[in-house]
Amino acid sequence: MKKSSRWRMMVALAATLVGMALPAGTAQAAGPTAPPPLTDGFGLTQVDTSTGTPTNFNLTVTTPEVAGKHHIKIILPSGYYDDPTRRYPVLYFLHGSPDDPVQQNYPAFGTTDKMITVIPDGGARGWYANWLNQRTAAGAQNWENFHLRQVIPFIDANLRTIASKKTRAIAGVSMGGFGALHYAQDRPDLFSQTASLSGDIDLSVDSMDLRLAVVASLIDAQGTMCGSSSGICDPNVDPYKPGVDSDALFGSPYPIFNADRVWNQVDPSQHMDKLANVGVSIYVGNGHGSVTDPEFWLEGASKHVKDRMDALGMSYHYVDYGDGAAWGTQCNGGHNGGCWDQDLRDLIPRLERSFAS
Repeated sequence: MKKSSRWRMMVALAATLVGMALPAGTAQAAGPTAPPPLTDGFGLTQVDTSTGTPTNFNLTVTTPEVAGKHHIKIILPSGYYDDPTRRYPVLYFLHGSPDDPVQQNYPAFGTTDKMITVIPDGGARGWYANWLNQRTAAGAQNWENFHLRQVIPFIDANLRTIASKKTRAIAGVSMGGFGALHYAQDRPDLFSQTASLSGDIDLSVDSMDLRLAVVASLIDAQGTMCGSSSGICDPNVDPYKPGVDSDALFGSPYPIFNADRVWNQVDPSQHMDKLANVGVSIYVGNGHGSVTDPEFWLEGASKHVKDRMDALGMSYHYVDYGDGAAWGTQCNGGHNGGCWDQDLRDLIPRLERSFAS
């Protein structure tokens, strides 16, 4: 065999070996094909198997702070794996009642590649608080400890976050709107921005309707109605089981002889001064004026909070989109995901600008 022929064969063999070792058309290793492995810690133990993609996945954890298993949904920027030195701000997003992190699939989350989004479980009626009574049939219910003392440091330890107040925000819908303002008021050192999307953010006597709605979730009013109304609903599909005492969460809800003092202590509307150094955003509709739509009542609660901020001379971002006619294409002004997705489309770019400033 001639020398030139042998050389061509060697070149062809080398090219074949390179092609076997690397994906066609690239000299870099392929990215991950599964959710990244995370290390247990801060009281959290991962159980079951993570599900989803490398950039949108769900963990399942247990903790002594809250009974049962709990999902944590994590959404990473699309380019997270491209630059192993880059770090990101974090948005903690709190779901409503009786939802679960796995169900939080708002398309708006896919509009940003500049932040990590973390959606921790808040329970069907955990109300983002440490319950006064830890000895109910529901078991341990220290949701605030779970989120602020465990989930946040767990995320900072496992992902490339920028672990600072300036680059950390908290927002939520409905029950999660209460949680977002409540957590930011309790720990303004942790968050630079907080946002309520149709949130239960007034639990004072000015909004007894919302206070009693919280009580209804505690005592499992839905289950009681199902059990006594054959054919209307299925009592076996009840996210609020087991029912607990109306005082289990914040003590007595009734404003008699200061018996409701804990409700007033945790009520966001009465403590907006604690957010003097935190950016506040509030979004709400009017439920088309229908008293059967929760948004009708939440609009009044949000206006109460706005009035408190005005009295304090605070700056804030407030959007009352009414019937939703001018608020995207999927919002009808009601208590639903079509409006909340549009809220997020307004909120996320504003968070990006705040983080980058």
